[in-house]
Amino acid sequence: MFSVARWKSDILSSTEKKAMPVLSFPAVQLLDISVKQLISESDIQAAGMKAVADRCPDAMASVNLMDLSVEAQCFGAPIRYSDDEVPTCMGPVIDPDDDEDEHLEAAQALEIPAIGSGRTDVYINAIKKAKQLITDRPVFAGCIGPFSLAGRIVDVTNSLVFCLTEPDYMHIVISKAAEFITGYIKAFKEAGADGVVMAEPLAGLLSPSLAGEFSGEYCRRISEAVKDDSFAFIYHNCGNTAAVTIDSILEANADAYHFGNAVNMEEIMQKMPSDVICMGNVDPAGQFMNGTPESIRQATLSVMEKCCRYPNFVISSGCDIPPKSGWDNIDAFYAAVNEFYGR
Repeated sequence: MFSVARWKSDILSSTEKKAMPVLSFPAVQLLDISVKQLISESDIQAAGMKAVADRCPDAMASVNLMDLSVEAQCFGAPIRYSDDEVPTCMGPVIDPDDDEDEHLEAAQALEIPAIGSGRTDVYINAIKKAKQLITDRPVFAGCIGPFSLAGRIVDVTNSLVFCLTEPDYMHIVISKAAEFITGYIKAFKEAGADGVVMAEPLAGLLSPSLAGEFSGEYCRRISEAVKDDSFAFIYHNCGNTAAVTIDSILEANADAYHFGNAVNMEEIMQKMPSDVICMGNVDPAGQFMNGTPESIRQATLSVMEKCCRYPNFVISSGCDIPPKSGWDNIDAFYAAVNEFYGR
């Protein structure tokens, strides 16, 4: 059985750590399929995870798709699908132009979807099947965070304003989002996942004072409801304010934290407690997708040279690696990690 304590201890004590990029969507190239196929069938999704695991023997874990449209779709958000790109939300569930009373009424009437509705059953079953295929490393599920989901329900741009102008409205929506996410993660846990990577990117745009109230507190509730000795909770934030919202981020009480390339990873490491595992942050679009093997080598070595002197640092991508990212670049990332450690 997977032990979170042993996993964390091994990371902190190891002088040569394996990388943990958020790598799943480029499986479409290995299987010669479309993104639409990958997100639609659990057998294909599990096969994609296995193909990536086989291609990347030096990966610390297998991380499933970070498709942040899944949960919003369950609440009724319209979704755009593509053969080549990750699905995206095309609009909110609640009209942002309604007045405050209408917002409150809509929030109170908002139903929490059943776990298994929409495409959540595909992702849950994919984890169950992947666990049978991947036995040499932890298998982590992926999901969205509470404020980021609420933003997709009420409108991403206006959600930041509503925290100031209509806080009661936002708290109702975030509370329901958090309840749904908690149930979703528990379903992953029952399916056999060794942990979850919860992405809370929209919280990265909040001020420090708002981040704790509208994100950190809800992340803590989710974390406390799902994590245990055999199930890891990993928090991801790719906003550019992460360095100044560390206190609210730590409220999540996660087993590990993952940061995007919008921040200086060395600055993050300087501010994080030495026993808290932190991962990041090679640019997924700029390097993995649009870079070259040599540029990604240099970018990876640069981050590692600055951050690997901290025993709680793990090299990773800054966020989910895009589907079109070339495998020459991905291979170059792993080669750079091995080069750094002199393997």
